[in-house]
Amino acid sequence: MAEPADAAAADEPRSPWLRTGFVTAAAFVGFVAVVGGAVVATSGGSDEAAAAPPATSSAPPPGATGAHASDGTCPTLADTRQGVPTAEPAGVTWALYDGVALPASKAAGPADTGKDLARCYARTPLGALLASSQISVRYLAADDWKSVTRAQTVGAGRDSYLADRAAAEKTAAPDGDRPAHGQIAGFRFVTYHDTTAVIETVWRFPAGQLQAATTTMLWRAGDWRLEYPADPAAPTPVDSLAGYVSWGGV
Repeated sequence: MAEPADAAAADEPRSPWLRTGFVTAAAFVGFVAVVGGAVVATSGGSDEAAAAPPATSSAPPPGATGAHASDGTCPTLADTRQGVPTAEPAGVTWALYDGVALPASKAAGPADTGKDLARCYARTPLGALLASSQISVRYLAADDWKSVTRAQTVGAGRDSYLADRAAAEKTAAPDGDRPAHGQIAGFRFVTYHDTTAVIETVWRFPAGQLQAATTTMLWRAGDWRLEYPADPAAPTPVDSLAGYVSWGGV
């Protein structure tokens, strides 16, 4: 998961939204390393139901952008391109969410964005990339992080993360000054299938250091979900963006 903070006393960043003392092996999560490291195609839980059919090429129905159907289903999005991006994707805009620039696209999502939850992405490589960027930040930084985590993450480590973080926050000291955030700097796809996308994202911190993290996105119940494995991989430092697509909003 992604860790957006510039750590003063460690090589890896620590998330300012995980209260003091809440950096455990299972919850080394944050803004610069989304959980992952390997393609995991199975996860337990009712929210990992059978994948929905691929999106069609039709544009979203009138009034669908920024909203969802009354039954909670997502609108059809216009993006149907199945080629993995090898350059900066066109049509992407950026907006700050708690200080972190997050990408969005009218064609690929999120089509439904609220205060904390951003959902409904195209079943395409760009949709998976946008979902990875949005979810990996929001489930950590959201005020209602529990709801975001339950709705948009799956995997063997999710329940432990929920329990460990909730327990830690009950006993944590009040937050002090927040460290500066990391920002998305680049990406590359490791693999892509219309049900599984493995994406490596590079994050840049204020002092200039870069860290890369691998995220696995799974298509479940009509949308992309971030997989939280039982043993999340830690982020790794990188020297440059060589081999990555340079991409970011700040």
